[in-house]
Amino acid sequence: MLHRRTFLHLSAFAVAQLAFQRVVRAQSYPDRPITLVVPFPAGGPTDVIARIFAERLRQALGQAAIVENVAGAGATIGVARVIRAAPDGYTLSAGNSTSHVGGPAIYPFTYDILNDLEPVALLSMSPTLLVARKDFPANTVQDLIVWLKANPGKATGGTSGAGSSGQLASILFQSQTGTRFQVVPYRGAAPAMQDLVGGQIDLRFAAEGSQSLPYLRDGQIKALAVLAPARWAPTPDVPTIDEAGVPGLHLSLWNGIWAPKGTPHDVIMKLNSVIRSALADTAVKQRLLELGQITPSSEQQTPQALAAYHKAEIEKWWPIIKAANIKVE
Repeated sequence: MLHRRTFLHLSAFAVAQLAFQRVVRAQSYPDRPITLVVPFPAGGPTDVIARIFAERLRQALGQAAIVENVAGAGATIGVARVIRAAPDGYTLSAGNSTSHVGGPAIYPFTYDILNDLEPVALLSMSPTLLVARKDFPANTVQDLIVWLKANPGKATGGTSGAGSSGQLASILFQSQTGTRFQVVPYRGAAPAMQDLVGGQIDLRFAAEGSQSLPYLRDGQIKALAVLAPARWAPTPDVPTIDEAGVPGLHLSLWNGIWAPKGTPHDVIMKLNSVIRSALADTAVKQRLLELGQITPSSEQQTPQALAAYHKAEIEKWWPIIKAANIKVE
């Protein structure tokens, strides 16, 4: 039997060895390419944002950061791919509120979206715009409400899919205003916006600034309100939804990065440090602004802040999704 003092010495040595290995691992990470799994097709807003941060990871860490697009099932296939990956920091989930809140509430998802991932950092947020085809009869939110009540069920509102922020906004807007219109799900933001520009649908609650802003600037669509408590810098003349007479209907599309559960804390913090440095960079801020994104405050950029925000969003939206009986189309 080991003497108690010898046992304590061995235990202390084992703890010291583990601590030393963690330090060495953090210093050597990464020693091969990192994969950022985007659960949407290439070219969409979250894909573009992920590629901005992939390049910053490459520059800071000296290893390639590859974006892999794994779309399908409300973005849950791509998220599940990361949850099943080895928790070593080499496979990361780059997603948004659709993939990490709406999708898992609607599609058959066998994982725990909160507890099977380690939050790394919140990347950006984009407020939702209520936009309409350029020749739609209403020019204000109040005009829209009057028109919808006079023509129940006749207008069409496109969304980027089941569980998307656009679908949630459509449901809440109808509930709060006592109106009714047809909600048309699309396979992504781009085709929905193309049909709005082409006049095939009437409305959109668009949270993808990079998709809507160019058409707004060209006059191909019009904005009625921004679903935020304050006006949005890229559209200073567009009233808030509160100013427009539907107070409290605030909704944004936010982007973040996660790692598989069990990824070492030192690796998480190394990744977070690179992302925070990128978010503080003037060029990155400007690029995000051009994409219609808002940079989170420094307090919002920690893993703990993303964990708390993610949890709060699920607690807010999952009961609404359940009450609305949203089903997979």
